[in-house]
Amino acid sequence: MQEADVGAGELGRSLCVVTGASRGLGRSLSVVLAPRLGPGSHLVLVARCGERLRETERQVRAEAPAAGGELRISRLQADLSRPEGLQRVVGWLSGDRELGGPPERLILVNNAGTLGDISKYVVDLTDPAEVSDYFALNFTSATCLTASVLKAFPERENLGRTIINISSLCAIQPFKSWSLYCAGKAAREMMFRVLAAEEPDVRVLNYAPGPLDTDMQRQARSETADPELRQTFTSMHQQGQLVDCRDSAAKLVNILVRDEFESGAHIDYYDQ
Repeated sequence: MQEADVGAGELGRSLCVVTGASRGLGRSLSVVLAPRLGPGSHLVLVARCGERLRETERQVRAEAPAAGGELRISRLQADLSRPEGLQRVVGWLSGDRELGGPPERLILVNNAGTLGDISKYVVDLTDPAEVSDYFALNFTSATCLTASVLKAFPERENLGRTIINISSLCAIQPFKSWSLYCAGKAAREMMFRVLAAEEPDVRVLNYAPGPLDTDMQRQARSETADPELRQTFTSMHQQGQLVDCRDSAAKLVNILVRDEFESGAHIDYYDQ
């Protein structure tokens, strides 16, 4: 069941950046976030596929028409696994982007990521380039983007800074044949926990959205090498136990609005 909206505009005048915004949770989160942002806010959608980003923007404007006139939406097509992609996003955000006044809140949602090759076990990962390429997108990009954005928007009075890492149960529990994904999620989660300890003025949240009904889940059901895990995902799909992206996005947004979490905490969709 989808959580009830807490209230329109309660996140204040925000600069909100969502990576991986072209589909799945990133798209749903963009749509759900839009009406929660206050007048004069700016929603920045980042992903590799420009066509899918345009569809995300269309859905945001169609489903949040009340926010449409007071919300600026920008699309940034960028491959965050490559230095030039990161530089494009950071350079754009650091430029003169008037919001109708200084933002009251900076929100960065690190959502972009991939499963990696889940047809392999650890003993099959003999190619250093494969491992390095995986971590470039799934760990390095999130680390460097977060650091660069925080430098571009340093601590100041009347600016709240919130960093969200889209985490997973895989960050704390091993899944056979998902070694790259588990390792990447665990590394990201620890990095963001360290950030919370180092920067007490920054609100940091590791949010595990649950087993979402997405393209990534379809990949998990067809490509997972471990037969027991593959059957688990297949059964969840057949029994209607997967989580709708909108429901998970709504829960995350309500957590952000209430702002009662301990900075650096890991909160799962199923947590009360």
